Amino acid sequence: MKYFSVLLILLTGILISCKQKEVKEKPTHPYIFVLGIAQDAGYPQINCEKECCQRVYKNSKNARNVVSLALVDPISNENWVFDATPNFPKQLKMLADEIDTPENLPNGILLTHAHIGHYTGLIHLGKEALGAKDVPVYAMPKMKSFLEKNGPWSQLVNLENIKLKELHSNSATVLNDRISVIPILVPHRDEYSETVGFLINVTSKKILFIPDIDKWQKWDNSIVDLIKKVDLAFLDATFFKNGEIKGRPMSEIPHPFVEESMELFKNLSKQDKKKVYFIHFNHTNPLLIDDSYAQKRVLKNGFNVAKQGMKITLY
Repeated sequence: MKYFSVLLILLTGILISCKQKEVKEKPTHPYIFVLGIAQDAGYPQINCEKECCQRVYKNSKNARNVVSLALVDPISNENWVFDATPNFPKQLKMLADEIDTPENLPNGILLTHAHIGHYTGLIHLGKEALGAKDVPVYAMPKMKSFLEKNGPWSQLVNLENIKLKELHSNSATVLNDRISVIPILVPHRDEYSETVGFLINVTSKKILFIPDIDKWQKWDNSIVDLIKKVDLAFLDATFFKNGEIKGRPMSEIPHPFVEESMELFKNLSKQDKKKVYFIHFNHTNPLLIDDSYAQKRVLKNGFNVAKQGMKITLY
């Protein structure tokens, strides 16, 4: 009996110790939390039977959400999400688990443009789903007008599920005492809205987020100079190289190839190269595959590949 009591005490101590180790240390600085890394149609893409998608059908853990970033401020217990993707419900669950809040709606959603991967998740805030109340949605003038005048998005506005807040190019919008954002116009297909990237200012840190852009040479700004001025740069890497899409001229979808970007950035210092995180991968892009030749090549050249669930503290 005495032996049993001692054993019980030891086991109890071990269990308590394990539980203590499981407790997450609460962050004390704002940070970026990567909610998704895939191109608008996700990974795998609809009706894809290619080898690139087969690896997901064989193992669902290889699936990836559409590109979105969360900015978390543990000091004020606030968070903001950049773009509302088709994976929005899953991504909000990821964010709720990350900040240990069972029911979480962001303090704001900031939209880059009106292509399917970047705003359609807003529909989950409507009456057929959450029935949210006055969720702040930040949008450029054309994007704001598009949401106001076209259903089903206009219903979100009319029923006050969302509250639109207008952004202006190259003008700072203050989110709290530490954080502001500046939208920067970029060249892209603008059928329904402008397209912007965001310069995110967190105290003394600057983060550049450009998930969608046409060739860097089409832009009035120098991406090389911008990289030098920021601390992190999440940049469009839809395709790894030319010829990646079979049976379709890739000039019709003129994103900068990763090979082109690495060539353009090759004279950056090692410190500046480390700021670059490639993101927004088409389902054909080998950067979606861990330890692939493409990933190793990017890392060898001094750059980074964004990973879903990645956290980068800003201090």
